[in-house]
Amino acid sequence: MASTSTSNLYESQSTTKPPFFNGDNYPHWKNKMHLFIKSTDYMVWDVVEEGPYIPMKRNDEGRLVPNVKSKMTEENRRRMQVNDKALHIIFCALGPDIYYKVSSICETLLRQRMKELAT
Repeated sequence: MASTSTSNLYESQSTTKPPFFNGDNYPHWKNKMHLFIKSTDYMVWDVVEEGPYIPMKRNDEGRLVPNVKSKMTEENRRRMQVNDKALHIIFCALGPDIYYKVSSICETLLRQRMKELAT
Protein backbone atom coordinates (compact mmCIF):
# COMPACT_ATOMS: atom_id res chain seq x y z
CA MET A 1 0.00 0.00 0.00
CA ALA A 2 1.37 3.43 -0.96
CA SER A 3 2.22 5.81 1.83
CA THR A 4 0.11 8.97 2.04
CA SER A 5 1.03 11.94 4.18
CA THR A 6 -1.63 13.03 6.64
CA SER A 7 -1.77 16.52 5.06
CA ASN A 8 -3.07 14.93 1.84
CA LEU A 9 -5.73 12.74 3.46
CA TYR A 10 -8.23 15.56 3.74
CA GLU A 11 -7.67 17.22 0.38
CA SER A 12 -10.61 17.69 -1.91
CA GLN A 13 -10.64 15.53 -4.98
CA SER A 14 -13.39 17.65 -6.52
CA THR A 15 -13.40 18.47 -10.21
CA THR A 16 -15.21 21.74 -9.51
CA LYS A 17 -13.08 23.16 -6.65
CA PRO A 18 -9.39 23.97 -6.98
CA PRO A 19 -7.04 21.88 -4.85
CA PHE A 20 -6.42 23.60 -1.52
CA PHE A 21 -2.89 24.70 -0.63
CA ASN A 22 -2.03 25.07 3.05
CA GLY A 23 1.71 25.55 2.61
CA ASP A 24 2.70 21.87 2.57
CA ASN A 25 3.82 19.76 -0.37
CA TYR A 26 3.97 22.52 -2.99
CA PRO A 27 5.08 20.24 -5.89
CA HIS A 28 2.01 18.03 -5.43
CA TRP A 29 -0.34 21.02 -5.24
CA LYS A 30 1.33 22.70 -8.24
CA ASN A 31 0.73 19.66 -10.47
CA LYS A 32 -2.88 19.36 -9.39
CA MET A 33 -3.46 23.09 -9.84
CA HIS A 34 -1.90 23.04 -13.30
CA LEU A 35 -4.31 20.35 -14.43
CA PHE A 36 -7.28 21.94 -12.69
CA ILE A 37 -6.79 25.32 -14.38
CA LYS A 38 -6.15 23.83 -17.83
CA SER A 39 -9.21 21.61 -17.54
CA THR A 40 -11.31 24.63 -16.53
CA ASP A 41 -10.28 26.95 -19.36
CA TYR A 42 -7.15 27.06 -21.54
CA MET A 43 -7.39 30.85 -21.80
CA VAL A 44 -7.08 31.01 -18.01
CA TRP A 45 -3.92 28.90 -18.20
CA ASP A 46 -2.53 31.35 -20.78
CA VAL A 47 -2.98 34.17 -18.24
CA VAL A 48 -1.12 32.12 -15.61
CA GLU A 49 1.78 31.45 -17.98
CA GLU A 50 1.97 34.76 -19.85
CA GLY A 51 0.59 37.26 -17.34
CA PRO A 52 -2.60 39.29 -17.40
CA TYR A 53 -4.08 40.83 -20.51
CA ILE A 54 -3.94 44.63 -20.34
CA PRO A 55 -5.96 46.47 -23.01
CA MET A 56 -3.80 49.06 -24.74
CA LYS A 57 -4.44 52.05 -27.00
CA ARG A 58 -2.26 54.61 -28.75
CA ASN A 59 -2.14 58.04 -27.16
CA ASP A 60 -1.81 61.34 -29.05
CA GLU A 61 1.97 60.84 -29.36
CA GLY A 62 1.46 57.36 -30.85
CA ARG A 63 2.71 55.52 -27.74
CA LEU A 64 0.91 52.47 -26.41
CA VAL A 65 -0.73 53.14 -23.05
CA PRO A 66 -3.23 51.16 -20.96
CA ASN A 67 -6.77 51.80 -22.14
CA VAL A 68 -9.28 53.43 -19.79
CA LYS A 69 -12.24 51.38 -18.65
CA SER A 70 -14.81 53.59 -20.39
CA LYS A 71 -13.11 53.03 -23.78
CA MET A 72 -12.80 49.23 -23.58
CA THR A 73 -14.42 47.04 -26.19
CA GLU A 74 -16.49 43.97 -25.40
CA GLU A 75 -13.47 41.83 -26.38
CA ASN A 76 -11.27 43.81 -23.94
CA ARG A 77 -13.78 43.20 -21.15
CA ARG A 78 -14.04 39.50 -21.95
CA ARG A 79 -10.27 39.08 -21.85
CA MET A 80 -10.03 41.11 -18.63
CA GLN A 81 -12.60 38.74 -17.14
CA VAL A 82 -10.27 35.83 -17.93
CA ASN A 83 -7.58 37.64 -15.87
CA ASP A 84 -9.98 37.79 -12.94
CA LYS A 85 -11.00 34.17 -13.39
CA ALA A 86 -7.35 33.11 -13.12
CA LEU A 87 -6.85 35.10 -9.92
CA HIS A 88 -10.10 33.80 -8.48
CA ILE A 89 -9.15 30.17 -9.07
CA ILE A 90 -5.71 30.67 -7.54
CA PHE A 91 -6.91 32.69 -4.56
CA CYS A 92 -9.71 30.20 -3.79
CA ALA A 93 -7.07 27.48 -3.48
CA LEU A 94 -5.04 29.32 -0.83
CA GLY A 95 -5.31 29.41 2.94
CA PRO A 96 -5.51 32.88 4.56
CA ASP A 97 -1.82 33.25 5.43
CA ILE A 98 -0.65 32.27 1.97
CA TYR A 99 -3.41 34.29 0.31
CA TYR A 100 -2.15 37.57 1.79
CA LYS A 101 1.41 36.88 0.70
CA VAL A 102 0.43 35.94 -2.85
CA SER A 103 -2.09 38.76 -3.33
CA SER A 104 0.54 41.30 -2.27
CA ILE A 105 3.03 39.89 -4.79
CA CYS A 106 0.37 39.88 -7.55
CA GLU A 107 -0.45 43.55 -6.98
CA THR A 108 3.24 44.49 -7.11
CA LEU A 109 3.82 42.52 -10.32
CA LEU A 110 0.77 44.04 -12.00
CA ARG A 111 1.94 47.58 -11.16
CA GLN A 112 5.39 46.70 -12.55
CA ARG A 113 3.85 45.38 -15.77
CA MET A 114 1.73 48.50 -16.20
CA LYS A 115 4.84 50.69 -15.84
CA GLU A 116 6.74 48.57 -18.37
CA LEU A 117 3.92 48.82 -20.90
CA ALA A 118 3.67 52.57 -20.44
CA THR A 119 7.36 53.15 -21.24
